[in-house]
Amino acid sequence: MLTALTAAGALAGCGLGGGDERAPVQAGDPAECAGVPAPDASKSRELRALWIATVGNLDWPKDPGAPPAEQKKQFTRLLDAAQRMNMNAVIVQIRPNSDAFYPSPLEPWSAWITGTPGRDPGYDVLKFMISEAHARNLEFHAWFNPYRIARHDDPDKLADGSPARENPGWVRKYGGGLWYDPGIPQVRELVTKVVMDVVGKYDIDAVHFDDYFYPYPEGGEFPDEATYKAHGRGMSKDDWRRRNVDLLVEDLSRKIHQAKPWVQFGISPFGVWRNKSTDPAGSDTRALQSYDDIYADSRKWVKKGWVDYITPQLYWPIGHPRADYAELVDWWADQVKGTDVQLTIGQGAYLVAEGQDAAWKDPNELSRHLTLNDKYPQVRGDAFFSASDIVENRRGFAERLRDDHYRRPALRPVAAGRGGQAPPPVHDTRAGAHEDGVKVTWRPSQNAASYAVYRADGKRPACAPVDPGQLLAEVRGSGIVDPSAEPGRTYTYYVTALDRRHHESAPARAVTVTAPKG
Repeated sequence: MLTALTAAGALAGCGLGGGDERAPVQAGDPAECAGVPAPDASKSRELRALWIATVGNLDWPKDPGAPPAEQKKQFTRLLDAAQRMNMNAVIVQIRPNSDAFYPSPLEPWSAWITGTPGRDPGYDVLKFMISEAHARNLEFHAWFNPYRIARHDDPDKLADGSPARENPGWVRKYGGGLWYDPGIPQVRELVTKVVMDVVGKYDIDAVHFDDYFYPYPEGGEFPDEATYKAHGRGMSKDDWRRRNVDLLVEDLSRKIHQAKPWVQFGISPFGVWRNKSTDPAGSDTRALQSYDDIYADSRKWVKKGWVDYITPQLYWPIGHPRADYAELVDWWADQVKGTDVQLTIGQGAYLVAEGQDAAWKDPNELSRHLTLNDKYPQVRGDAFFSASDIVENRRGFAERLRDDHYRRPALRPVAAGRGGQAPPPVHDTRAGAHEDGVKVTWRPSQNAASYAVYRADGKRPACAPVDPGQLLAEVRGSGIVDPSAEPGRTYTYYVTALDRRHHESAPARAVTVTAPKG
């Protein structure tokens, strides 16, 4: 089993990129296997994501003073760890504090890269990260924090050119930090411009927000009374604050999808919307409420379809007396019914690593979470916070997750309601001996973003439906090397094509080969 997992990681790493001189298959070209259906996209598909936090150098870069070459090695190690876990996406924090991990015309370089706010690290960090993620066929979700400016409250420490420094009227001090006031229209405009600058310039797969909207309560009122008086328009302050957040979410959703329909918009809110004791529509919990305490109406975003996916942070164990994981999964599954919004679950890997109570000291707790998720077809995957905890694998919890749930790779769910269609099936699949196993190649398909390779034991029909349980790898490019093929054994390989929204073609004519001995 461990060999198969290692091979799966090697497959993506050995994907053969461009250089194929065979002309791509066009939309009008006849399929090699007429009448064979495409795989059922409702089965065996899930998002498996890893959060990579940059604020405070939590996950990366561990040493902001390290030279670029060392920083790049540190980042690719995290990607390799995700690949070994058979994950298929990374959620990377590129705007932690009104700053940038890329050359931005709007905000200064982040201090978390070089140790100094505004200092150019000498390379386009975001371009590098996206390239390395895509080389491993990991989706890249660009993670923005919309309103946080700094985790200190001294504006003089901000970089020259920071919008917060140039517009002190937008800034509020609260809880020992600096925050933009979400009620100021120019603040929402800035956040929107920042996000759309990245959407326009970079080949990201999704825009991602976490749970920070209005700051979490830390004693005292958030100091926005003057803003409320200027813009409240007769609404209660709580409703006005929620409307401010809603305006940003709705506007960004529209603009992202107008610019690049294949780029998804996802939010990972605090796991409790409202308690049932406050609202009959809420969950049977007794916890902080995102609707009331940070003014994030996450349920509304789902019902309105403003997000493509919702990833509530369910950082409690099964059976927790105040917020039972099982109760919350059930509640969230009910919220997405009848919508095109995908539900993925935010998992607190850091809690297992810390082991602060009996539940989290058990390395099986997160594996039990995923087993419970399997009972809900609405749950389309999981995201783990954070990368360092998965890498450290304390008490073997990450290995347990992999062995119990991630033995094989998985395709990502189709982005429903966003258009797109499966590319034409590939043609001319070939297989032969390679020094590392079996080499499989194909003629690429027009408009394909990636290819799924399935492997069946023995000789199978050349034209037949594929079994999602036999997925070997998903790669970008026009070939792979399969190092897990056992010498002397016969295998049949099928290849399908996928677009950016993960619609999948029917399989091409399969190829059967016997792996070389020695």
